[in-house]
Amino acid sequence: MGTSGYTSRTDGFRVERAGDSAGVDAAADGALRDWRHVHNLVVPTAPLSPDEVRERAGRNRLDVAYLGDVLVGCMTVRPAAGEDPVVVIARVLPEHRGRGLGAALYEHGLAQAREFGAATVRTVVLESNPEGLRFALARGFVEVDRYVLPGDTVAFVDLDLDLDLAPAATA
Repeated sequence: MGTSGYTSRTDGFRVERAGDSAGVDAAADGALRDWRHVHNLVVPTAPLSPDEVRERAGRNRLDVAYLGDVLVGCMTVRPAAGEDPVVVIARVLPEHRGRGLGAALYEHGLAQAREFGAATVRTVVLESNPEGLRFALARGFVEVDRYVLPGDTVAFVDLDLDLDLAPAATA
């Protein structure tokens, strides 16, 4: 489980890959557990099982973020599919928000989207996460859809960003 090479202005912040399409090895298993832990806390209306996380790791890029040895967040980068753009979702645990970690994780995800050749990036935020919505809107994302999954009561909000208008990541 190596680091991605990304550094930020936040001392001790690092992002690590959690599994990949080549399969999940024992070293990545801990990172996948960490990814699942963050996902399920930040998105309690759509908790994922370990098997669902492993399946996602086979088709998406899943990363986990740490400050030193402390788990602070996770990220999903979903490749473009058909007419749907690359999706970048950064999640930071509530107790670690407001310290620039989300911005560092977001920049890491945008850099990956640019590597995929994305012109537009989508993010998805749970309606009950006003901090996440403010974060995305402040960075130029525009709401494009709002929907409630079957059996849920809280909406998901899809927001898009035109990368030609977004500033390039600076590390």
